[in-house]
Amino acid sequence: MRLLIVDDEPIIRNGLTKMANDYSQQFETLEMATNGLEAMERIIQTEPDLVLTDIRMPKMDGLELCQKIHEHYPHIQVVVISGYSDFEYAQKCLSYGVKHYLLKPVTPPDLHELFDQIMKSRTPGYIPVSKYVEWTLRLEQSIWSLQEDERLQLQAEWRDHCAQVSAQQLKELLHDVTALLQKNFLEKKRPFHSGVTEPFQAATKAELFREFEDRLDTLTNDLQTARRGNFKDPMEEAKAYIDTHLSVEVSLKEVADIVGITPTYFSALFKKLTNETFVSYRIHRRMEKARELLSIPHMRTVDVASEVGYDDYPHFTKTFKKIFGISPSEYRLSIGIK
Repeated sequence: MRLLIVDDEPIIRNGLTKMANDYSQQFETLEMATNGLEAMERIIQTEPDLVLTDIRMPKMDGLELCQKIHEHYPHIQVVVISGYSDFEYAQKCLSYGVKHYLLKPVTPPDLHELFDQIMKSRTPGYIPVSKYVEWTLRLEQSIWSLQEDERLQLQAEWRDHCAQVSAQQLKELLHDVTALLQKNFLEKKRPFHSGVTEPFQAATKAELFREFEDRLDTLTNDLQTARRGNFKDPMEEAKAYIDTHLSVEVSLKEVADIVGITPTYFSALFKKLTNETFVSYRIHRRMEKARELLSIPHMRTVDVASEVGYDDYPHFTKTFKKIFGISPSEYRLSIGIK
């Protein structure tokens, strides 16, 4: 379970953190925020399962924080911490789905007992929303990149994660996953088979998994068919973009965005499929292009350097020599150009 502690007083914030770290079960992540505004930033980034928050804080108080969590992240459980004088104020959080309160000063037994209650209230098959959103993103990218081995590995991983959920819970999860897949594909104008999001008909977990995996096969096959027409392979598209922009600085993120893959996944996939990093590939392509241009007698070497994106001429000659073992001028002499 992921925990976020929100309090503007360092002593209380650190004390709650220590008590949480001393709890019998270890939290997956434990983060802190000094006010509601900072807490919302953390929630957007990491989406915790549980938030402990004070009421009176600067910038955004606990009541407003509870309201925003209730509106945008209703699955996140919230515990409000307040003093006796604030208790009536804290009760307003009831309308925002808050079910748990702790009165100051908070003691380890109080907090640990509350953690026990929350842990017991979570069903054995509970899967955090952030978990399946992250998994769906990885699945989408493996399908889009036609990485069959990775897709099968992710499917096996999903089976393991869903081992404790009921058939009904699994059906709901798979519906959410396919709906998210559809949303992501359509946003990036990718081909998407409408039948993938049809209601699941299977009754058992094994049948539901088979039905889901059959739909992923359909999605993959449709994508392969479409690529024979107007859709390019992402890695080929990436390399083509790099090759036609050798004279300018192109970032990994820029290329990843063009082919519709996250930078981290693109970096790993690029190295896997080309056996070299993005930076290494771009340097080699620049030097290969430079060698082609150096064979044109009327082109000055300094102009060749500029043509492949090197304004720093000494850096260009050093890189060329590192790749080919000789300097640009020595290369020209070797092919009879003085």
